[in-house]
Amino acid sequence: MKNSRRQFMILSAAGACTLALNGKVQAQAMVAETDPQAAALGYKADASKVDKAKYAKYAAPQACGNCSLYQGAAGSAAGGCALFAGKQVSAKGWCSAYAKKA
Repeated sequence: MKNSRRQFMILSAAGACTLALNGKVQAQAMVAETDPQAAALGYKADASKVDKAKYAKYAAPQACGNCSLYQGAAGSAAGGCALFAGKQVSAKGWCSAYAKKA
């Protein structure tokens, strides 16, 4: 009985660590421009490549890094976005839901 209990505890700890690390890796996944939600919002990882004819709302200084929906740290290359749960967007990116940070 002691061996099976010990094995259970070791395997449980290993499983918990694996799940914790797996969740952290998934949270760091970048949003792809081809993702259906990203495509619907006109997301571009590089704001300079936004189709200005299609998205007349776009203006040069706008980028995810200075959007109120951006959840990354100031100066970071990428961070979370309220629109793309569990994924990160490029700080230099842009989408049609852009809202200037107050």
